[in-house]
Amino acid sequence: MQRKHIQVFGNVRGVGFRFYTARIANQYDIKGTVQNVDDYVDIYAQGENEALYQFTQSVIEGASPASSVSTYNIEDLNVDELLTEFKTI
Repeated sequence: MQRKHIQVFGNVRGVGFRFYTARIANQYDIKGTVQNVDDYVDIYAQGENEALYQFTQSVIEGASPASSVSTYNIEDLNVDELLTEFKTI
């Protein structure tokens, strides 16, 4: 089990990025949150190693068809609690 903090920059606001990120999270059984913050999208994601890797790759490639990711940051976090759902904030 791993947890990551992902910040995604580019054309990611107003293009359905959070909606598609939540769909991808459900596909890979990822728990956490996605929200718009200033000029980027902020994601906290927790899941099994391979599923979390696949989720992260899908997100940074551009979760929605209308999005365009210019850059991103990924930080590994400690798993201090088990999350139970994926929420769009």
